Amino acid sequence: MDLESIRKNKGGMILQFSIPAIIAMILTSLITVTDGFFTGNYVGKEGIAAINIGLPIVYLYLGLGLMISVGGSVIAGIMLGAAEKKKCNSVFNQTIATTVIISVLLSLIILILFEPMMKMFNVDGLVAEYFKDYYIIMLLELPIMVINNSFGMFIRGEGNPQFFMKISIFNVLSNIIFDYSCVKFFDLGVRGIALASLISTGICFFGSIYYFVRKSTVYKFGKISFDGEIFKRTIFNGSSEFIGEMSMSITMYAYNLVILQNIGVDGVSAFTIVGYVAYLFSMILLGFGQGVSPLISFTNGADDKKTERELRKITNMFVLVTGIAVIFVMFITSGWYSTAFVKNQEVQNMVRSGVKIFIVSFLFSGINTISSFYFTSVGKAKESVIISSLRGLIILIILIFTLPKILGMNGVWLVAPITEFLTLLVTIYFINKNDKTYSCI
Repeated sequence: MDLESIRKNKGGMILQFSIPAIIAMILTSLITVTDGFFTGNYVGKEGIAAINIGLPIVYLYLGLGLMISVGGSVIAGIMLGAAEKKKCNSVFNQTIATTVIISVLLSLIILILFEPMMKMFNVDGLVAEYFKDYYIIMLLELPIMVINNSFGMFIRGEGNPQFFMKISIFNVLSNIIFDYSCVKFFDLGVRGIALASLISTGICFFGSIYYFVRKSTVYKFGKISFDGEIFKRTIFNGSSEFIGEMSMSITMYAYNLVILQNIGVDGVSAFTIVGYVAYLFSMILLGFGQGVSPLISFTNGADDKKTERELRKITNMFVLVTGIAVIFVMFITSGWYSTAFVKNQEVQNMVRSGVKIFIVSFLFSGINTISSFYFTSVGKAKESVIISSLRGLIILIILIFTLPKILGMNGVWLVAPITEFLTLLVTIYFINKNDKTYSCI
C-alpha cells in the first residue's frame, strides 16, 4: 500500500480492500442465517426466539472486541502511513493481548452470573432450556470469534484482505457442514448449532495464527510492552464502535421486551427473521467500513486531507447504491423469504409485511455507518460516538418504547427507518462542518 496508488485509483483501491472484507463479513452473517435456518426448521420458533433473546451477550463481546481492535488497528495504520513499523508492531501485540484478556474474563463473569442473567432476560419453559443449551457453549466460542475479528483487522490493515477472505470462506463452509451434521445426524438441537460454531471458529483461529507466524511482513508476535497512552488512544478511537455494539445489546433487549409484552413469541421470531436481512446488510456496510478505514488512516497519517475525504465520498456512494439494490431484491423476494425459516403462518405473515417497511432504513444507514468509520479513522472520535449513540441507542430506544404501543408490529418495523433518517441529518451536519463546505456527501 502506497499513497500514490491510492491517489491514482481511489475507487479501485476502495473496492480492492472492501470486496474481500465484504465477502468475509457476508460469510460471517451467513453463519448466523444458516444457524437460523437449521434452528427454525429442525428445532422450531422457540429455538429461534431463545438465540435472539441472548443476542445482547453477543453484542457485548463484539462491542468490546471492536473497541480494542478498531482502535488499535487505526493507530497502527496511522503509524504504518508514517513509516513507523516498529511502533506499529508493538501496537499490534498490545491490541491482541488486550483482546484475549478481556474476552476470556468476560466469559468467566457471564458463566458465574448465568442464572441471574436468564431471569433478567425473562426466559422460561422451552425457550429457557434452549437458551441455556446454546449460550453455555457459546461462552467458549465468542472469545475465539472476537480474537479472530481482531486478527482480521490487522491482516486487512497490512494490505492483504484476500487472505482473511479465504479464512472466512472456509469458516462459513465448515459451519454449514457441522450445522447439518450436528442437527440432522446427531440430533443435538441448539447445542449442535453452538458446537458447530465453536469448531469452525476454532479452525479459522489457527489459520490466522499461521498468517502472522509465516506470511505477515509487518505484524509479528513478539514481546508485549504495555503502553498506557496507546491503550487510552485505543479505547478512545474505538469508543464509537463499542457504543454502537453496546447500543445494539441494549436495544435488542428492549426490542425483545416490548415485542414479548405486546405481540408474544411469534413477534420475536418474526423480528429475528427480518433481522437476518438487516444483519446481512450491516455486514456489507461493515465490510466497506473496514475496507476503506485503513486507506483513510494511511492517507491521514500521510497528511493528504483531500484524498482522505474523497475516499469517504466514493464509499458513501457505493453503500447508497448497494442499499437501493438490496431494497429492490427484498421487495421482489419477500414472499419466498417469509417461508424459508418457519412453517408458522402467523410468523410468515408478519415477516412478509414487515420486511418491506424495515428495509427502507437501508437508504440512510450506509452513509451513517461509513461516516462513523471515517471520523474514527481520522481520530475524531467525538463525532463518531455521537452518530453511533443517536442511531444505536438514544433515538432508537425512544422509538422502541413508543411506536409499538401506538402501531403494534408495524411500529416495530418503523423504528429503524425513522432512526436512521433522523441520524442522517446530524451526520450531514458533521460532514459539512468537517469539510467546511456544503458539497456534503
